[in-house]
Amino acid sequence: MKRALEDNGPPPKKPVFLTKAQREQLALQRREEEAAEQRKHLEEQRKLLLARPTEATPSDRYHDRERERERELDRRRERDEEAKNREKARIEKQAEREREKELESIKEQYLGTKKPKKRVIKPSEKFRFSFDWENTEDTSRDMNALYQNPHEAQLLFGRGFRAGMDRREQKKLAAKNEKDLREEIRKKDGVEEKPEEALAQRQKEEAANLYDTFDMRVDRHWSEKKLEEMTERDWRIFREDFNISYKGSKIPRPMRNWEEGNLSSELLKAVYKANYKTPSPIQMAAIPLGLQQRDVIGIAETGSGKTAAFVLPMLTYISRLPPMTEENEAEGPYAVVMAPTRELAQQIEEETIKFAHYLDIRVVSVVGGQSIEEQGFKLRRGCEVVIATPGRLIDCLERRYAVLNQCNYVVLDEADRMIDMGFEPQVVGVLDAMPSSNLKPENEDEELDAKKIYRTTYMFSATMPPAVERLARKYLRNPVVVTIGTAGKATELITQHVIMLKESEKLFRLQRLLNELGDKTAIVFINTKKAADTLAKQLDKSGYRVTILHGGKSQDQREISLEGFRTKRFNVLVATDVAGRGIDIPDVAHVINYDMPGNIEMYTHRIGRTGRAGKTGVATTFLTLGDTEVFYDLKQMLVQSNSPVPPELARHEASKFKPGSIPDRPPRRNDTVFTH
Repeated sequence: MKRALEDNGPPPKKPVFLTKAQREQLALQRREEEAAEQRKHLEEQRKLLLARPTEATPSDRYHDRERERERELDRRRERDEEAKNREKARIEKQAEREREKELESIKEQYLGTKKPKKRVIKPSEKFRFSFDWENTEDTSRDMNALYQNPHEAQLLFGRGFRAGMDRREQKKLAAKNEKDLREEIRKKDGVEEKPEEALAQRQKEEAANLYDTFDMRVDRHWSEKKLEEMTERDWRIFREDFNISYKGSKIPRPMRNWEEGNLSSELLKAVYKANYKTPSPIQMAAIPLGLQQRDVIGIAETGSGKTAAFVLPMLTYISRLPPMTEENEAEGPYAVVMAPTRELAQQIEEETIKFAHYLDIRVVSVVGGQSIEEQGFKLRRGCEVVIATPGRLIDCLERRYAVLNQCNYVVLDEADRMIDMGFEPQVVGVLDAMPSSNLKPENEDEELDAKKIYRTTYMFSATMPPAVERLARKYLRNPVVVTIGTAGKATELITQHVIMLKESEKLFRLQRLLNELGDKTAIVFINTKKAADTLAKQLDKSGYRVTILHGGKSQDQREISLEGFRTKRFNVLVATDVAGRGIDIPDVAHVINYDMPGNIEMYTHRIGRTGRAGKTGVATTFLTLGDTEVFYDLKQMLVQSNSPVPPELARHEASKFKPGSIPDRPPRRNDTVFTH
């Protein structure tokens, strides 16, 4: 190694820094040398001029004229040659254009042409200011050294950090850069480092080695932070993590866990007893709104825990009111919950009783299929909560079995289904029977009085059709729309299969699917009661443990069927759309649409009976050529959820255009008309 260094010559010398006086001396020397050089050059020029003869001879002048004449002739010949070449090129180009024009006219004659439409430029486009930036317009790059590296972060004395990198390492680098820069400045000026400057530099280097509190806080996830440490950015990440989106004003923060929900100790005890470990996204978003007496429109996928999202705020609201006594029980209940079907109403009743276990709150269910007199007697005895179907509740109000004089809390569960079933007049009748003196102010900027009791309306649904929006606009004041996921979309936990077949092949294919069930359960949906009875009989004869549920059965029969299916005494439930909405049957592994429903919303709710509470499920649909009106919507849903689309459905003409829209057809003038 040493020999190699010797071969390469002496090592390079270190740079020597000159003082200001030395630099001035060097500059003077250089200037004197340049002046001497110039004087020498001028002297040589003068000598050359003196040595040259003063007058040229006549023969020299003659030769000069001859040479000039020859050069002029050469230049003229070159100019003539160039002019000839240019003329020749012009004639050739003109002939080429003529040939092209002739070819275009032949094409136009035999093939026809499409003349491009002249685009009309709007005045707004003509005078629009262009905000686009081109690199060629950047004149600063060549002028200022600051802009030579525009994408490089400038770590100036520790006042700037690159995002996503270790801040401590960046601070150490900044301290080192500052030290080197100060050292360079001192050397240039020939100044020694002062003791206080050296001490300050050491302190900076020691500080750069430590993490300060901000460095520690920035690197933590929202789940590791306390509630008071949460920043706006953390809340945004929280909402994105759970796919929560809001529409409205003055929205409170969602709750991250049950302890942060401001629920009473009795309700928390009931929640933990029901084995609800963490709230679902709709519960995180909707419960804080309900506790503030805000009107809420909740749009969430089926099986997402909507029931607890309105029951818990409702029970909190009731627990703040005076207890029900003989004096006020004739004034009616404090809260009303409406659901489209008896089964769903009874399911909500069970959930409400479960959460009200440690509170002295009575719950009455008012549904069809049971004695109205008996239900009227229960209402007369007094209760805090009524859970009802709209038809039976309006009957009770008309017969004076119940009044709603002190009801200020109303919940419409599966609102779109109630409208679909034709219950809109009954729902409107119930809402109009409530007192209107305590409606919230229409001005959303006006503060709500915390001590005053306002009417609170909750509306839950998996889809949001126009009829439901119309109802919301009339009866809800400044509502907050809470959307979990995408409205009207099936949960991603459900695997969807669609099979195209003939009507005669359905039974054989169904039996094959049921044979693969094992000890799991399946719901088979069918469109009519008569067909449901026929199919159930055929399956029963084939040896399957099957039960049936539809609107033609009495209330007792429906309850026995559901209970038998829940306890797995039966593992196949043949049902009409009565079971398609809201009914929560745990661990349904497979939903089979034996008949395709008439609209995509009903399809969403049917398949939502599986894949509930975070579990996976399978939905299989039998499709025939008689279901063309839903082909388009079904194909769109399958594409959105990344499910396979059968080729017969993808190719079918009805799946390419929305029902009612006219596909692009050739103009009528191209039609051939035959006359006799």
